[in-house]
Amino acid sequence: DFTHIKFDISDEIATITLFRPEARNALSPEMRDDLRTALKVVKEQAGAEIKALILTGAGGAFCAGGDIKGMGESVKQSPLEIRKQFMLRIHDLHPIMFAMRRMPKPIIASCQGAAAGAGVSMALACDLVIASEDAFFTLAYCKIGTSPDGSSSFHLPRTVGIKKAMEIALLGDRFDAQTAIDMGMINFVVKTEELEAETLKLASRLASGPTHVYGNTKALFYRSLESEFESQLQAEAEYFADCASRADFREGVTAFIEKRQPQFTGK
Repeated sequence: DFTHIKFDISDEIATITLFRPEARNALSPEMRDDLRTALKVVKEQAGAEIKALILTGAGGAFCAGGDIKGMGESVKQSPLEIRKQFMLRIHDLHPIMFAMRRMPKPIIASCQGAAAGAGVSMALACDLVIASEDAFFTLAYCKIGTSPDGSSSFHLPRTVGIKKAMEIALLGDRFDAQTAIDMGMINFVVKTEELEAETLKLASRLASGPTHVYGNTKALFYRSLESEFESQLQAEAEYFADCASRADFREGVTAFIEKRQPQFTGK
C-alpha cells in the first residue's frame, strides 16, 4: 500500500501519480519511499506486463519540489546536525534517480501546473516530457538558499547548455511550457484539457513498440553523456547485436520486406 503516491497498471502502461495535492505533491519522506518501491515493481516484479511508465501529479500540479515546510524544524538545529540530516535526505533521493535512469523501458513525465525544484529534477530524469499549456517550471533552489539536487545539476547543463543552465539556476525565474520546449527541456506542449489523453496516446505508442530496443537505446544514450568515442561505438555494436538476436528484430525485418507494419511484442 502507498501513502503519498497512486500506482496503477493498465494495458501494459504503469502510472505513478504523486499524491499530495494539498502540498502540490512536494516530495515527503513517505513519497520518496513510495517512489522507490513503485519503481522497483515496474522494473522487476511486474516487468513483463509493463512496457511504459507515466509519472504525473495529482490536483493540477506536477511536483513543487522538496517538502520545505518539513525542513522548518531541521534548520533550528546545529550546523553539524543540519549537515548530517540533509546529507541523508539528499542521498535518500538518489536511488529514485538511479532507478529512473536504469529503467529498461521508457518513462514519460506528464506535467501540469507547478514543476519546481526537485520537480524539475524529476521531469529532467524522465525520457520524454509532455506538458500542458498551463505548466510552469522553476529550479528555485536559490530562492531558499541552496544549490540543486535530484540530478538536475547533471541533466540541465547537458540539456540546455551551460550558460542557459546557469541562468535557470542562478536567477531561479519561473518560465512556461513554451519556453521549456524552446530550450529542449520538454518534448511536447498540449492543451490543458488534452494532457491526460495525449499522455496516454504517447504511452500507448511506446507500449506497442519494441520494449527491449527502447531499453537498449536508453542505456546507449545515457552512457554517451560520459563515454569516450571508442567505448561508445563498442557499446553500439554490443547493443545492436543483442537486439538483432531477439524476436522483435526478426519481426521488424520481416515486416519491412513484406511491406507491412511490424507487430512488436517487446521481446
